[in-house]
Amino acid sequence: MRPRRQVLLAATFPHSVWVVWDDPRSGSQIDFASFRHAVRTAERGRFDFFLIAETLRLREHAGRLDDLEVAGRPHSPTVMSALAAVTRHIGLVPTMSTTYNEPYELARQIASLDHLSGGRAGWNMVTTADPEAGVNFRRGAHLAPADRYARAEEFVRAADTLWRGGLAPYRHRGVHFDLEGRFTLPPGRQGRPVLVQAGDSGQGRDFAARHADIVFGLHDRPGPGRRFRADLRARARALGRDPDALKVMPGAGFILGDTPAEAEERSREVASRQITPAIALTRIGQLWAADLSGRDPDDPPPPPAAPPGSPAATLYARALAEGLSVRELAIRTLLRHTFTGTPAAVAARIDADVQSGVADGYILAGHLNPVGFDEFTDLVVPHLQERGVLRAEYREGATLRDNLGLPARGPDPAGPRE
Repeated sequence: MRPRRQVLLAATFPHSVWVVWDDPRSGSQIDFASFRHAVRTAERGRFDFFLIAETLRLREHAGRLDDLEVAGRPHSPTVMSALAAVTRHIGLVPTMSTTYNEPYELARQIASLDHLSGGRAGWNMVTTADPEAGVNFRRGAHLAPADRYARAEEFVRAADTLWRGGLAPYRHRGVHFDLEGRFTLPPGRQGRPVLVQAGDSGQGRDFAARHADIVFGLHDRPGPGRRFRADLRARARALGRDPDALKVMPGAGFILGDTPAEAEERSREVASRQITPAIALTRIGQLWAADLSGRDPDDPPPPPAAPPGSPAATLYARALAEGLSVRELAIRTLLRHTFTGTPAAVAARIDADVQSGVADGYILAGHLNPVGFDEFTDLVVPHLQERGVLRAEYREGATLRDNLGLPARGPDPAGPRE
């Protein structure tokens, strides 16, 4: 009989959007104590890794910051270095941009984290789609998507040259980077740190199939999730990679209750607090390409200046058909709690998804900061362990790559050249 597939779990530290900040248990997102509590809770739950998202510019619309962005966003590699000292087993994955960093310095930061943590470092690779981020850097115009991915392809290959070469002389010559010298660190225990990527476009999927070990997926429902995972595995196989070495972990939220009805009621209550009036007006305004800040969020949305069939037009038609206000439309279309139910039912569904090929695991986000994972660790994890699909203990001395069941990576398949 085929052994049951193990469930991979990760925690992503919540930044301002979708956090219930009016809850007395919510704390600062720039206080180290918040990060320490969250990562230790995830480690207590035997999660595989802890990921911190990072944006290079605060979210704003029509010249105004989102009402929750004033809390700030710290530098994720700096936080991860501090967390390495207060954890022993869990992987540490900062987010860093290939568009607004340089291969040598990024490779050095991730390699340093890998050595300091005993082989637990990863890197969440992003190309930074937000054109407004570019004004914080002396780079001129924001790169077009194809150019961002071309730079990212070469960036990863240059970083890989540094990680593998260690202290030996290296040379990388390409279109975007011309590097030569000696790296300042020997290779780490993992060889190459674990690479995480999120991107749903064709270019993003091709990039993931070539380079990623973990894909931070968007598709958290069984049908779309199974199709997305199958597509990525097919792309990896076509490149000569073992598809089992590419793990797909969609992002997911969760709400627990003692009964299904209680969980559903709690989900509605939490969603209404996550989508504040200001957030609703901002998010729908962004989709409408309009400034809705002066409107009442409990009024129906105005007609968007968008062609039929566009996302805004489709959402407006739904609002009319269902009699939804701006806020109700935002809650129903922008937010979803993937797993809602009793702890046993949530564990059963996660297990079923992994066994049936919907996903290899999930990257979870809690709606409270920093205690968002306490309930999951205390109530859901024991059910997963009883099912035999989640470790009871970490293997002493294991690297992040070991814990994820990933093989050592050879050179990536050749990608497109300019």
